[in-house]
Amino acid sequence: MPEKFLNWQVQPTLNIPEWFLRAIRHHSPELPGHYAARLLWQRGLREPEQLAGFLDPQQYQPASPCEFGQEMQWAVERLQQARDRGEIVAIWGDFDADGITATAVLWEGLGQFFTRQRQLFYYIPNRLRESHGLNCQGIDTLVEQGCRLIVTCDTGSTNLSEIDYAQGLGLDVIVTDHHTLPPARPPVTAIINPRSLDPDHPLFNLSGVAVAYKLVEALYSALPDAAQQPLANLLDLVAIGLIADLVQLSGDCRYLAQLGIQRLQQQLATRTRPGVARLLELCKKNGDRPTDISFGIGPRINAVSRIQGDARFCVELLTSQDVNYCRQLAADTEAANARRKSLQRDVLRQVTAKLSQLDLSTTSVIVLADDQWPAGVLGLVAGQVAHEQGRPTILLSTDPLHNLEQDSGLALARGSARSVNQIDLYLLVKDQAHLLHRFGGHPFAAGLTLPVENIAVFSEAINRQLRQLLAVSGKGSELKADLIVTVAELGKNLFQELKLLEPCGMGNPVPKLLIQNCWFKNVKNENIKDSRGQKLRYIKTEFKVWDGSTPAGFPGVWWEHHKEDVPQGRCDAIAELDYNTYKKHYEVRVIALRPWEETYLNSLPAPADWILDWRPPNPMPSSLLQTRPLQVSQCPSSWNDLQPWFRQALQTTQKLAIAYPPPSSVEPTQVWEQLVGIAKYLDRTERTATYRQLQEKLGIGEQPLRLGIKALAILGFEVTSLNQAIEITRNAGQAGLDSEVFLAIERFLAAVQEEQFYRQYFSQVPLTTIQAAALENNA
Repeated sequence: MPEKFLNWQVQPTLNIPEWFLRAIRHHSPELPGHYAARLLWQRGLREPEQLAGFLDPQQYQPASPCEFGQEMQWAVERLQQARDRGEIVAIWGDFDADGITATAVLWEGLGQFFTRQRQLFYYIPNRLRESHGLNCQGIDTLVEQGCRLIVTCDTGSTNLSEIDYAQGLGLDVIVTDHHTLPPARPPVTAIINPRSLDPDHPLFNLSGVAVAYKLVEALYSALPDAAQQPLANLLDLVAIGLIADLVQLSGDCRYLAQLGIQRLQQQLATRTRPGVARLLELCKKNGDRPTDISFGIGPRINAVSRIQGDARFCVELLTSQDVNYCRQLAADTEAANARRKSLQRDVLRQVTAKLSQLDLSTTSVIVLADDQWPAGVLGLVAGQVAHEQGRPTILLSTDPLHNLEQDSGLALARGSARSVNQIDLYLLVKDQAHLLHRFGGHPFAAGLTLPVENIAVFSEAINRQLRQLLAVSGKGSELKADLIVTVAELGKNLFQELKLLEPCGMGNPVPKLLIQNCWFKNVKNENIKDSRGQKLRYIKTEFKVWDGSTPAGFPGVWWEHHKEDVPQGRCDAIAELDYNTYKKHYEVRVIALRPWEETYLNSLPAPADWILDWRPPNPMPSSLLQTRPLQVSQCPSSWNDLQPWFRQALQTTQKLAIAYPPPSSVEPTQVWEQLVGIAKYLDRTERTATYRQLQEKLGIGEQPLRLGIKALAILGFEVTSLNQAIEITRNAGQAGLDSEVFLAIERFLAAVQEEQFYRQYFSQVPLTTIQAAALENNA
């Protein structure tokens, strides 16, 4: 099996402050919190206010539309003027999911101030005939309808000649967009584009739909009594567009996506958007997770323009209240998506064949072209290839029937580009602008057209440019895992903790899990079927993954791979944990596999081979017993408990055996009852006990015991320290208030529960994690 990435890397194990773990548990008290704590700490969320706003959108302070300054003011003033004069306004959208939802947001939002289909219209270019952005033919159509003002969404920033053309016909233009800005401000009435803000600004990463929402929000503020529908009604549309587009989900992007998902997950019950509810039903999703958009609703909306070209009816699908009409539109959307899957599979097979003829060792950017490839699916296939090969990928269609420039008869290639490994693809393409006909996009995705005769020189130039950049920066292809886990750790608890990071996307990727030394059983292929039960040439491999941590396997899938791609023996896997709403079970989604060999561990922290795992059911080798290694026989409750053992083993050059049995599973309330019983016994017998004796009897550590003693004191016991021992007597009538007693007992129970969790964790933590911690803390 070919190695697709130069190396695999694992995030280092970090010591997480106790207050940070408590903050996460306060947000989700039903979860242990240590997985989420480690991930959030790794990702730089280390301040209390920052963490609170990340986990709970109600504690986040969103930025005002006024942050766009005078441009927003000019836009609102021009819209108010159009409303007062009864002018006709046209929304110019785009045909992808971000552009469609942005059009729908303006259609509903501006529709609170303008009469739809009389004062307000929308125009979406045909993907197969017109491409992205403004065009003169479409502008002529709007002029014929009497339009005086165009409001763009998700497009328009670089359409300088088309803007000049519109103005020459007496039209004003307001641009709302998020794509890269031209060097000079275009001659428009207003341009609202977050790329004009500082990169650290919370609005900088807004997608097209979110920028459109901010314009509507500003208009709602300027005309507070005019709107009939709450602004929040638009948030589910905003979430769909945000998550479907390749933008960084941080700042206001994350906030809006969180609120939008909260509304989206109500659709199957409320059906306030019958088209959206039907899409959720067709893709068998609940709407409560961002993947319901990225793998469900988003691809279906995108499929319409990819297959049919004309995606205008998608706006009606998202906004119409006619249930029967929406069911028919949703069925048409589902059919387009089925066709898209089949085409995508065909093109991927052809691209794979072409890749076999390339010398990938000397290829930094994959550039491939074919005259049979449908342009509509090239972005999807480019994304797949970029991910698989660890290289930016550009795929071009040179179909002469659809790619001929009308004016000059010049043969053009049209295509899509996708990036990986934080490589800014937009800048790479932009630097070759002299070879292009037109291009647009952002750092991770771009669209472009260029003369067919320029493809060879373009490919050579962009490869040379990236090689130079990589040589300077030292960057290479790599795949990073966030956590090392065992199969035993996979399941509901881990899933719920990882879910705290959602919505995931650029800048906050889905956590990747490394499962080491695992193997696969029950491996089988499946052809994905459409809603009518017809088989499509779209493959996934299903399996169960096993390792030595549990006697049970765990279900999983590997999309776009055959069962022959799965190694027969032991291997390492990087995967994402997911919940299959159709089969009602948790599963892993494999990202990459490689045969397991100890040499592969060179890219991870070097193992501390002087640490041995003798925890049950692992045997204690008789040969090593004769060497008398140090043995940790009591299950720790923190990494600090292991530090003295690590130091002693290193100082004495002895091996260290992790040999403690599994911890007991006594309920915290039973521990409290035991403690009260011991207190009554000591009072009655007038005996004393040491802290060590109490800890061993109760099976708890120092911190829970101290909280327990405090609770006894509030309950009415007097605790007196006598050197290393304590004396406990009962003082009748000295108990605190019921609320004080309850609170003190709750603190003790929480401390016991927390300690039990950590002991359970240390009873199962992989040996490789213990070895890495020993090296990290004793380097």
